[in-house]
Amino acid sequence: MFDAMPDHLRPAILLGAFAGLRVSEAAALRVSDVDFMRGLIQPAMQYPAEPLKTEESRRAIPIPRELSLELAGFVERFGGEFVVTNEIGRQVSPWTIERAVRARRAGVDGLPDGFRFHDLRHFYASLLIGSGLDVKVVQARLRHKNATTTLRTYAHLWPDTDESARAAVAVVLAARADSLRTEGVF
Repeated sequence: MFDAMPDHLRPAILLGAFAGLRVSEAAALRVSDVDFMRGLIQPAMQYPAEPLKTEESRRAIPIPRELSLELAGFVERFGGEFVVTNEIGRQVSPWTIERAVRARRAGVDGLPDGFRFHDLRHFYASLLIGSGLDVKVVQARLRHKNATTTLRTYAHLWPDTDESARAAVAVVLAARADSLRTEGVF
């Protein structure tokens, strides 16, 4: 999706896919909300200068140096007060971003017909879960109010707990059997 977007809207794709921002947060993210040196994004509002969805939405999102550098490059190139801008450095609306995603999704191999910007947030969540992060960390990165919200949406993505439980019990039983063999019970 990134390569299919107009250059000035590409930061929105990065913010959705690798920081989990909602489209209204990406559109309102100011350059001053990003600590490029420390690698932190701290959304302060959503478009059009309204309070964030929840108090948890204010949590800082740690990002890797590579993403900081890429975002900084776009800020330098397009200028302005906002990270996501139009071609002349002015703020864009969430609808501008969403319309561009919808217009280009058919040309991107592997994307479903109904792909929307919010699906980038789901990609981010599945990336974190697939990398082994626990529910509390994923909750914090998505800035959900509680883990229940995270689990309601993404529980199916965590590894099969039945198999994990079986494996844990099997390890203990194997150690017990080894102990009994050593004691000559078997």
